[in-house]
Amino acid sequence: MTKLAVFDFDSTLMDGETLEFFAEDIGIREKVKAITDKAMRGELDFFESLTERVSFLKGLSVSKVDEICHNLPLMCGAKEVVKGLQDKGYKVVCFSGGFRNATKYFAEKLGLDGEFANYLHSKDGVLTGLVGGEMMFSDSKGQMLERLQKLLGATKEDTLVVGDGANDLSMFKFASKKVAFCAKPILKENANIVIDEKDLSKILFYI
Repeated sequence: MTKLAVFDFDSTLMDGETLEFFAEDIGIREKVKAITDKAMRGELDFFESLTERVSFLKGLSVSKVDEICHNLPLMCGAKEVVKGLQDKGYKVVCFSGGFRNATKYFAEKLGLDGEFANYLHSKDGVLTGLVGGEMMFSDSKGQMLERLQKLLGATKEDTLVVGDGANDLSMFKFASKKVAFCAKPILKENANIVIDEKDLSKILFYI
């Protein structure tokens, strides 16, 4: 029987929000952060908030995007928790409402078994302000988790999910171990494991 662990990326495996690092580079961090915060609390539709924030990035070069993505700060304990779970027989996967420019790079760095994220559309090496992918909606992660469980033969009882925001909530009904990591209240209320310290290795105490 396959054991499955699914981690959110932004503010979970990575310490911060990728979109805010982009926004900081072009001088609109506070504008983007305000929208992100509302979306993560569940006060805004995730799809609408994502497309609005990405639209602000129009004109940013892909090379700058990749440079920022490859220098994002890992969360404390990220390497330890991935290795620790894999040592216990888990397949460890990342689901992100963010972007493959970051998740693909860090999946290799962390040795993840898989990663699913959105794509920033570009033309002639420059972002167009458009985005697409499998993680566009508030329930996308839950739907992908259900599909992945069927593919791998993983049960709810053998599934662990970890997130921090409202768009991680849809995963909870498919997992027996529901971790709210330094999370918004909406996620904590529905979790059965709550970790408020920025150290992912704490999760291993519950396995």
